[in-house]
Amino acid sequence: MSDDIKTYSTLSRRGFLKTSVAGAVAASAPMFFVKNAHAFTNEPKGSTVTFGFNVPQTGPYAEEGADELRAYELAVKHINGEGDGGMLNTMKPVSLKGDGVNGKKVIFVTGDTQTKSPAARASAKRMIERDGAIMITGGSSSGVAVAVQSLCHEQGVIFMAGLTHAVDTTGKDRRRYGFRHFFNTEMSGAALAPILESEFGNQRLAYHLTADYNWGWSQEGSIKKHTEALGWQTRAAVRTPLKEVDFSQYITPVLNSGADVLVLNHYGKNMVDSLTQSVQFGLRDKQVNGQDFQIVVPLFSRLMARGAGDSIKGIYGSTNWNWSLQDKGSEAFVKSFGSEYGFPPSQAAHTCYVQALLYADACQRAGTFHPCDVIAALEGHQFDGMGNGPVEYRAEDHQCFKDVLVVKGKEASSSEFDLLEVVEVTPRAKVEYPTTMQDANYVGDLGSCRRV
Repeated sequence: MSDDIKTYSTLSRRGFLKTSVAGAVAASAPMFFVKNAHAFTNEPKGSTVTFGFNVPQTGPYAEEGADELRAYELAVKHINGEGDGGMLNTMKPVSLKGDGVNGKKVIFVTGDTQTKSPAARASAKRMIERDGAIMITGGSSSGVAVAVQSLCHEQGVIFMAGLTHAVDTTGKDRRRYGFRHFFNTEMSGAALAPILESEFGNQRLAYHLTADYNWGWSQEGSIKKHTEALGWQTRAAVRTPLKEVDFSQYITPVLNSGADVLVLNHYGKNMVDSLTQSVQFGLRDKQVNGQDFQIVVPLFSRLMARGAGDSIKGIYGSTNWNWSLQDKGSEAFVKSFGSEYGFPPSQAAHTCYVQALLYADACQRAGTFHPCDVIAALEGHQFDGMGNGPVEYRAEDHQCFKDVLVVKGKEASSSEFDLLEVVEVTPRAKVEYPTTMQDANYVGDLGSCRRV
């Protein structure tokens, strides 16, 4: 793989498709069929089946959205038999043969979530009702994911969540029609806390700055829970608007708080801004309570690391996947993505690519696109060869359970892409939690699948 990575700088960059020409064809097709014993929402009648890719093309998570679209386009190519096949060559079990799904070629339409729940719902609704999308996937926000998942459940259309990390998505807001491959905040906290204790000790005072929506609240709660169980104390927790770009008013109080750790429960451009400004304020140069001041970012990606520049060096966090992994599935995906676009994929690209393949494969295994049968094929499905080791879609909540990566920003990188060091691969057994968790955020009702 290393030889392939060296060629990225010489490969030409390609943009992503904001729309699909083929999608225009789908727009003229009837979208809802008369309900009977066999029909279902957007049952494909012709030679194609339409997927809906709903990602942030504008807003604070737009960079993740761009990479998601690239991955989705690549997944469609592989499903339809174009390119080198990518993870179709490594996923096990696999029913897809590289000739479409159930005898139909895949086409797609796209939408812009804007990282806003109302816009995301409107976009998804449009793709379902106007464009005939049989499945919706994507997103880089838990607030968006919960909103779109609820809509898809109402419409009878499967939602394969993209980048959503709050427990809520497969917790209190779970839905029968929704599935999540990405890990969640509970798993991040369980994996990260022991590393933080090992590196920084168990006598720490933490100050949280938290994005003011369900993901931020969920991530803050998980880090508090798992670090306080080890002896840390929480000095303060302050909410920040998602649209914030100037964090100086939030950082200044940290300096006088007596805290010796700042936890940034921020993602995307928010994290880049808050981390960069925290370092500029000199927090990492301070000593408090006789200890070096530390900054922790519970969830981050290579894209965010690149945006933060030198500020990311030595910063600990967790991630769902990294392109440096040496398993066959990761290597196949990195090679395909790199050949197509000229640079390695992000964790957002990885989870979205995998979700598209998993949905298509479930349809192929079920021998139908009927959502009830596809749901049955996904619930409890165990698979491997897709970059995270053995994985299972737990039937009770539709959450994927797998190994979790604890990472930190590299002190010395060999390229603009080599920014994260994998500190530990935390085994699934250490991050998996029971369905009987005594916490309202973890308990929900999937509801039922409507056969007619």
